[in-house]
Amino acid sequence: MSTPAVPTGPARDDGSSVRIGALVPLTRPGWVEAGQQLLAGMELAVGEVNEAGGIDGRPLALVVRDTAADPQRAAAAVDELARLGVAAVAGEYHSVVACAAAARADALGVPFLCSSAVLDALTERPTEWVARLAPAQSHGWQVYADFLLGAGHRRIAVATQSSVYWASGARILREHLAPGGGTVVELDTHALTPEALCDELVDQRATALLLLVGHPEPAVSIVKAVRHDQRLAEMLIGAPAGQPEFAEWARLLGAEGAAIPFLRYLPERLGRLGVRVETDLRARLAGAPSFVAFEGYDTIIVLADVLRSHGTDRARIAGTWPTVAVEGTRGQIRFARVPGIGVRQWAWPPVQVVDRDPKDPDRFRILHTG
Repeated sequence: MSTPAVPTGPARDDGSSVRIGALVPLTRPGWVEAGQQLLAGMELAVGEVNEAGGIDGRPLALVVRDTAADPQRAAAAVDELARLGVAAVAGEYHSVVACAAAARADALGVPFLCSSAVLDALTERPTEWVARLAPAQSHGWQVYADFLLGAGHRRIAVATQSSVYWASGARILREHLAPGGGTVVELDTHALTPEALCDELVDQRATALLLLVGHPEPAVSIVKAVRHDQRLAEMLIGAPAGQPEFAEWARLLGAEGAAIPFLRYLPERLGRLGVRVETDLRARLAGAPSFVAFEGYDTIIVLADVLRSHGTDRARIAGTWPTVAVEGTRGQIRFARVPGIGVRQWAWPPVQVVDRDPKDPDRFRILHTG
């Protein structure tokens, strides 16, 4: 089901607006909290653009479509948005969904600026129509592998589910850990209960368990099982995909969800723009913004800059990706060709490995930077 256009500032959309299609997961089985954060960042940026005069006097408007983590739904949304005349499509959090949207945008000749999805192969072939802000999975997860090796972990288990994204993550970890003497053992959560998984961790003599599974389940049940198993008292639990970033994680697990390192795409210290946006996002969200909200904000300010400079012609927008130079909340954004990646890529946003402080689960500790 389509959702209506979202109000984007004081200007009324009377048909003269410049429209951007926004793809976000807002219902289950999508990661709803991630979608809400992404949309909050986009809405904030659109409001600021309109308060500053819009795009050459025309208001900027978001036309929001809920992907619900469904690739077919996302592809259909791109079709619809193209018919509605949007200048570009933006957003999405789930990698497999973003791949479907990117493929359709490439086929239709619609610029797509992907905000948060990280799967390296966002498109099957090189394209000029798609650019991406989030770091590729191979980059971020290699940083995570370096963290594991630096912390002394060589025998690593991964709890997995069937997914292109999870399989890609396991492969990246295996390939990057091996030169440092690390090994990866895969444990299939479809075949193992959380308690049986704990038995396997003991048998395999693993020192770290990585959650390459969905949230909240089975991730929450696995964390509880491991935390309650005295044999695994020294086990490091990790979540490179970022499940502990969101407030729902802390609500469901409390202190048991702390000390679980994950990837976050923020600098150690935000600059002036980032600090201001963080304050505004905190007020909008009634809580701390995640890095996904910053990705949403940066997506819109990049597109607004392109629209001001080059107009709304779709081919011209896509042709500007190589010339983008925009100061975002997390550093200057430029797009480049990266070997093995078929889209224009910001190489690279800042990458951190962080966890929630056991003494204060609302506080994040930076453990490693890439």
